[in-house]
Amino acid sequence: MNLLKALAATSSMTLLSRIMGFVREVIIAGVFGAGLYTDAFFVAFKIPNLLRRLFAEGAFSQGFVPVLAEYKTRRGEEDTRVLVDHVSGLMALVLFVVTLIGVAAAPVVIYVSAPGFSQDAVKFDLTVALLRVTFPYIFFISLVSLAGGILNTYSRFSVPAFTPVLLNVSFIACALFLAPHVHPPVLALAWAVFLGGVLQLLFQVPFLLQLHMLPRFKLDLADPGVWRILKLMGSAVFGVSISQVSQLINTIFASMLVTGSVSWLYYADRLMEFPAGMLGVALGSILLPSLARHHAENSHDEYAKLLDWGLRLTFLLTLPAALALALLAAPLVATLFYHGAFNAHDLYMTRNAVLAYSVGLLGLILVKVLAPGFYARQDIKTPVRIAILTLCLTQLMNLAFIGVLKHAGLALAIGLGSCFNAAMLFRGLKKSGVYLPQPGWTLFFARILLALAVMGALIWYASGSVESWLKDSMLHRALHLLLLVVLGASSYFATLRLVGVRLADFAKRGA
Repeated sequence: MNLLKALAATSSMTLLSRIMGFVREVIIAGVFGAGLYTDAFFVAFKIPNLLRRLFAEGAFSQGFVPVLAEYKTRRGEEDTRVLVDHVSGLMALVLFVVTLIGVAAAPVVIYVSAPGFSQDAVKFDLTVALLRVTFPYIFFISLVSLAGGILNTYSRFSVPAFTPVLLNVSFIACALFLAPHVHPPVLALAWAVFLGGVLQLLFQVPFLLQLHMLPRFKLDLADPGVWRILKLMGSAVFGVSISQVSQLINTIFASMLVTGSVSWLYYADRLMEFPAGMLGVALGSILLPSLARHHAENSHDEYAKLLDWGLRLTFLLTLPAALALALLAAPLVATLFYHGAFNAHDLYMTRNAVLAYSVGLLGLILVKVLAPGFYARQDIKTPVRIAILTLCLTQLMNLAFIGVLKHAGLALAIGLGSCFNAAMLFRGLKKSGVYLPQPGWTLFFARILLALAVMGALIWYASGSVESWLKDSMLHRALHLLLLVVLGASSYFATLRLVGVRLADFAKRGA
């Protein structure tokens, strides 16, 4: 399996999902704007979405995939099927109980996660009602993540990468066609979350059947493989999902700021997640099962070389994305969100948050690449210690930045915290001898910096002022942004080619 082709296929599916996600955000921004109703929904959606990232895609994936890959490599198909059955049985039971508790305790959850809302009875009650509809999403999407872990282990990367498209389709359909028929209209978005979870789960069933790995949901608490996964999961919660924990705390802070702060951070986060999903999530999904197989086969040299490959690709693709995100913050927000109920003030506030997030984009993506270096070896303690330290540092920065930078300070704290997290993970891998940098890094960096300088100068010159973007029509903004993206990408990769760096050089065979 060519890992570069697998990355391209996975990233293309993720790109489709992100494009549909932007269509969804454009529609939501146009219909609902940034105010009381969107603040309430984004908080109600953030909580099950956080649990998805924290447990389903974060701790669960990092605990499940290495053990599943080990069973597949060393113990054969029948033992692997039994492990899947037992894990799915326990997972379904626990998720069902958690869902019931979440729905029943919705007022308490909102009071804890967004205490500022308690000062406004209308906003608080609305958020509680929305959470009760969205919370079952954690049940469905966790089972989706179980299916995705199986498919990724069997190198079916494109299917889990495409699956989120269905959630965006659900959002778009409900916002356009259901919202006019429910009261308040924002309730349609909550039902879109519920429906999207069901659709994503059903979509993956045929592909599991093809692999003969459709879970049979058998409960066996004596299975040692299940307990190994639970042990890994328990410690991996902080290690993998520290940025998500920080974002939940940021919601608490933002709920105490002026109305709209939660929404501005949400829209900025959506822009940041575009490159983070295409690069970080895609690379992490591909690296984890491959690294786990190398570990199971005791191929230490290949393990180190694969990590080096992932790091070089990360720097090659993330640095231009971060620079472009900073330079095009206002054009992106203006093109995607500046219409309908989303006004000029919302644009400037969201732009500020995007700029802050761009500072830490490299760190956010590096964590996705470096963390599998530990979890594929079933090393939990090191990233957990780093993650706890990162969380504490991030909250100190929140307190330092929020007074002057307001909501943008919260975004900056997350980004800088992620950079610290990545630096410490890198140090741990290198110090332990797990990762040995391959030759040529200095020249590689010099070539990237030259290409970044060329790209940045061209984008800055061609982008114009923020005021011009406010005056332009929606079509003109879209065409101008497209031109800037093409100009930036073509100049960057053309410069790299002139100095001897080609993407084809990164073709690599997987385990």
